[in-house]
Amino acid sequence: MTHLDATHDPALRSWVESANEPDTDFPIQNLPYGRFRRKADQGLEHEPWRIGVAIGSQVLDLRTALEIAPWGDGVAERLAPLAAGDLAAFMALGRPAWRTVRTALSEALTEGGMQGPFLENALVAQADVEFSLPCEVGDYTDFYIGIHHARTVGSMFRPTNPLLPNYQWVPIGYHGRASSIVISGTPVRRPLGQAKAADAAAPALRASIGLDYELELGALVAQGNEQGTRIGMDKAEDHLFGLVLFNDWSARDIQSWEYQPLGPFLSKSFASTLSPWVVTLDALAPFRRPFTRPAGDPQPLPYLDSAANRDAGAFGIELEAWLQTAQMAKAQMPATRLMTSNFAEAAYWTLAQLVVHHTVNGCNLRTGDLFGSGTLSGPQPGQGGSLMELSAGGKQPLNLPSGERRSYLEDGDTVTLRAYCTVEGARRIGFGSCSGTVLAALP
Repeated sequence: MTHLDATHDPALRSWVESANEPDTDFPIQNLPYGRFRRKADQGLEHEPWRIGVAIGSQVLDLRTALEIAPWGDGVAERLAPLAAGDLAAFMALGRPAWRTVRTALSEALTEGGMQGPFLENALVAQADVEFSLPCEVGDYTDFYIGIHHARTVGSMFRPTNPLLPNYQWVPIGYHGRASSIVISGTPVRRPLGQAKAADAAAPALRASIGLDYELELGALVAQGNEQGTRIGMDKAEDHLFGLVLFNDWSARDIQSWEYQPLGPFLSKSFASTLSPWVVTLDALAPFRRPFTRPAGDPQPLPYLDSAANRDAGAFGIELEAWLQTAQMAKAQMPATRLMTSNFAEAAYWTLAQLVVHHTVNGCNLRTGDLFGSGTLSGPQPGQGGSLMELSAGGKQPLNLPSGERRSYLEDGDTVTLRAYCTVEGARRIGFGSCSGTVLAALP
């Protein structure tokens, strides 16, 4: 479990003035990592990718920072993989190395820090950079830990029995397609697939008319395990580096035809979108919450239980989904917020439990693997983490400020996910945004 230290002090201020603004996602208490490069001017080649840390409206270029600033014992060696653009190599170093670098960066970016005069030359405006995936994603497992989403969707198909018997006992998941995970800002093309209308005798190949988003968080695996071994609850979080926003785009009409008996296939594999900044578990330490089950629900089996997990295994993260249609963009209307929810209230299982269950059969995780949380809907009406929930399966379209209506996404729609954490006695931190715009299907 991650604990509070001097880097979480809400009184800390940075010499980067934008990091001190009250509504910034990236104060000095956050320090998330992303893989970036400066946008190339026309006719010039791109520079190499490198890892940076978000600080206010700026990015601290760790390649330049390593070259021009003095660092304490052991820090330069741990910064080296970041300077080389290899976040996975840094994640593989483990938590002691992560904490050493976090402490060094916090001290360097704090008002009066000795590295300040050097590091001013290592700052790049976020508006002037482009991002790639933080690291190469090896394997991708999408879980289904959103209890309110599971109940709502289950009730659409099984009104008298929305949750299947195994849901409260085992973290449900499936193996997804890592090759089609893209960085925020990448357009998403409407997929083709087989779908069958209720009154049709046979399915047809067509562009999806049930394109949807799913509001999720993603967790990056830092260190793996040998095949044939398993990870216990006491070590589980040491194998996770941090969290990102994650949009698991879904074609509901294709999904409903293909998912039985083995689950999602083409309805999910065409695209998933990741936010650029990885918020570390260390940064999230002030926002931990107790993990509890509703009264009357079974408690987890012993291998999925621990005192530490019960005391502080959940994270209070506020989540939002926003929509801007092409018509709204043309009229310069801002995006409209569709819903809000909270990770701690939405999730039936903790991050540690996902690691433990994934390896209990001897499955070997690897650095750079990604866990999707599943859709994180809230408990109240209007808190659905997908249009499928918000529109009652398309039967109750949403009315938008532009006068348009939506049951599912149309071409030109832009979905943006956002997240942030607040709690009394701690500095607000955020995740930035995760956006994608729908393109028309190929002919």
